[in-house]
Amino acid sequence: MKNTIYILISFLIITLSNTSILAQNNSDEELANQYFYNKEFDKAVIYYEKLFNKSHNQTHYLKLLDCFVALEEYKNAEKLIKNQQRKHPYELNYNVDLAYLYNVSGKPNDAKQLSEKTIKQLSPNQQQVISLAQAFQFRKENDYAIQTYLQGRKLLKDMFPFNFELAQLYSNSGKTVQMLNEYLDILVVQESYIQSVQNALQTNLSDDDKGTKKDLLKTLLLKYIQTHPDRKVFSEMLIWVYIQEENYLGAFTQAKALDKRFKEYGDRLMALGHLSTENKDYETAIKCYQYVISKGLDSYYYVSAKMELVNVYTKKITSTNNFTATDLAELERSYQSSINELGKSVSTTPLLRGYANFQSFYLHQPENAISLLNEVLVMPGISAHEIAQTKIELADVYLFVGEIWEASLLYSQVEKAYKYDQLGETAKFKNAKISFYTGDFAWSKAQLDVLKASTSKLIANDAMQLSLLITDNIGIDTNEAPLLLFAKADLLSYQNKNDEAIKLLDSLKNEFSYHSINDDVLFKRFQINYKQQQFDAALENLNEIITNYPTDLLGDDAVYNTALIYDNNKNDPNKAAEFYKKLLFDYKDSVYGVDARKRYREINGDIKIIKIENDVLEFEAN
Repeated sequence: MKNTIYILISFLIITLSNTSILAQNNSDEELANQYFYNKEFDKAVIYYEKLFNKSHNQTHYLKLLDCFVALEEYKNAEKLIKNQQRKHPYELNYNVDLAYLYNVSGKPNDAKQLSEKTIKQLSPNQQQVISLAQAFQFRKENDYAIQTYLQGRKLLKDMFPFNFELAQLYSNSGKTVQMLNEYLDILVVQESYIQSVQNALQTNLSDDDKGTKKDLLKTLLLKYIQTHPDRKVFSEMLIWVYIQEENYLGAFTQAKALDKRFKEYGDRLMALGHLSTENKDYETAIKCYQYVISKGLDSYYYVSAKMELVNVYTKKITSTNNFTATDLAELERSYQSSINELGKSVSTTPLLRGYANFQSFYLHQPENAISLLNEVLVMPGISAHEIAQTKIELADVYLFVGEIWEASLLYSQVEKAYKYDQLGETAKFKNAKISFYTGDFAWSKAQLDVLKASTSKLIANDAMQLSLLITDNIGIDTNEAPLLLFAKADLLSYQNKNDEAIKLLDSLKNEFSYHSINDDVLFKRFQINYKQQQFDAALENLNEIITNYPTDLLGDDAVYNTALIYDNNKNDPNKAAEFYKKLLFDYKDSVYGVDARKRYREINGDIKIIKIENDVLEFEAN
């Protein structure tokens, strides 16, 4: 029993003693750090010396060395470093500390000789190379760090080429060509690193506003393509660079060459076609799909390319509202010839839905559209998802012809079947608009507020805008009359009853001349004028918003759409540039900022022509 008590007392004494020492060490470290960061090095050095003598900790060593240097106690600093060298003869990083000391104490030649000697002392050991290079980097000696990795590459006979490490060092040193060569050399050895290389380049080229680094990269890639003609990876990298620049035509040139050289199936061109379409480069998208179609009927993507081509033609002529009756007639022939060739089947339902939309909203043939969509709904083997998409399209047409409750029923069916899918959210939004059209503003707003959290940015934005329209224009007195008139005009506009809509909007503006809805009235008038290709009238309405309601919600919309009309419809890019610039300066948080900045640069940029290969020319704008 006495032995047990003795052991417990001894354990308690040791524990208390250790706790006391630990507390003292913590207290010393806190004081040391406080003095150090207050630049009271004469006080900090006392504590760091005490701590280092107890712990031999690397952190304490470095802080102690910094104190000696700050106090210009160079002899003590040298003694400290050399003691470490004796204890750790194989750790070359202490040589770097000594060279650093020589530099700060006015002995640059000694520092140079020691650094070069140290690099020569390297052994073929990967970890030793990395440690020495990192020590040089820590002392901001990037050139010696580069020499270390290059020496390590030789010693290890390219088993560990240190490409990523060297590339980053070259980047930090402003040596762009060397940096790019290191990244591309990685792909010579291992193509599977392409994603890592692209990620690294994206970071390193992020500040390349003038495109100088990207130009160098393209030039180098062309050389690598010629040097390694059997490798896809460098052409893929060049395509990637063009896409980063949003130069889809340049990407198409390379993708087509790659497809031909390696006898691919056109999947690369299909993907690029989709991307070009999303970014409104319809000409390049058309080239992509035409190329795939040219591969022949046996091509895996032939049917998809034919359907996508018609889709792009539709977007091209309708997106800017700059089409003629002849354009519409040609597009109708394209739809009909494609349907005649490909047939009506489950695989061509996207084409059929597109044609139905075109018939209803552009050819004013809603009866034909309804008939075609009902034909799609009963096709054998059609999927539930395709049925839902077709029902939404059919509901759109019913709403167009005034069959409001038929439309609402179809939207409700899709919303119920796809509650947690974007299709369901689309149907829910369209049903909320029907509630808006019919004056049930409370119910409409409740649905719209739910949709603000939609995963689709487009649906969320549209829901927020309509919800704000309702909130802002019912007012404190809850007078719904102006909003009811506006909602009715909005529905008439959707149904292409444009003259009736304009008359209703005019009466609304006259009767409620001081109401908050007036900027919305002007914007709706602009939309109708634009749809009717009355561009001067459209500009007048936008100008009134810019003049009288510049700080309201539609202020940036008015400026941006003015720029678009001058750009796309009035063929006046210089005037357009004025409004793009106005948007960038006056509406810095506008959602249109990115597109406006891009187009402003295109208008004001210089055109460069770069020869690629096989006499193919690339055009790009700064």
